Amino acid sequence: MTTSHTVLAELESGVLTLTLNRPDKLNSFNEEMHLALRAQIQRAHDDDAIRAVLLTGAGRGFCAGQDLGDRDPRKGGPKPDLGHTIETFYNPTLRLIRALEKPVICAVNGVAAGAGANIAFLCDVVLAAKSAKFIQAFSKIGLIPDAGGSWSLARILGEPRAKALTLTAEPLMAETAADWGLIWKALDDDALMPEARALAAKLASGPTLGLGLTKRLIQEAATNDLDTHLDRERDCQREAGRSDDYAEGVTAFLEKRPASFQGK
Repeated sequence: MTTSHTVLAELESGVLTLTLNRPDKLNSFNEEMHLALRAQIQRAHDDDAIRAVLLTGAGRGFCAGQDLGDRDPRKGGPKPDLGHTIETFYNPTLRLIRALEKPVICAVNGVAAGAGANIAFLCDVVLAAKSAKFIQAFSKIGLIPDAGGSWSLARILGEPRAKALTLTAEPLMAETAADWGLIWKALDDDALMPEARALAAKLASGPTLGLGLTKRLIQEAATNDLDTHLDRERDCQREAGRSDDYAEGVTAFLEKRPASFQGK
């Protein structure tokens, strides 16, 4: 597994907290940080002790997207292949986040620009400080929204707002993002991390097998027709109903006590 100071990792009580840690660069991505984040998301797939992931940023921002300092055209040389960057670094990590059958909570503690915003939108539950803002900065430098942005924004907000945000690159403040349904909640700045940690701990102690199946079904719903999806619900409910967590949940309900779930 890749370890790096660019992504801090802490595992406690089933929650893997990942902190993007290039605060002097607003946590913009370089190659090292790409690989470090991917390694930690892969760790979440592989380690049964991890039952939820909490992603946030160090310093005054969440993530400013790609570090453009490495792409200075004034230095000369061949033109960059940005498709290679997306295919090699962004897409594998984003696919791992979506495929992880454990909750991924994102706490946006400041500006989230470009790919930084779009990585947040692909997480399962997004909380943001009220001072945070989301910026589709791509049009300012002649690029298209990547890291799933054109997919997420269109599906969540619809064409009119998705096009306006991406074409104008106007900042979207956290409270408006919450009102539009783009994120879950906008919180007072000092309440962000306590609430994010509490939510991550709550989900990590829950019936995480069932939570993972729920995540899978909701993600499939956009492309399934109703008949197909009813069959998928049947299959996933069959799997959930055979789990130890279901037996524990029903037993705890009948015994009028809190359930002790194991994610199995």
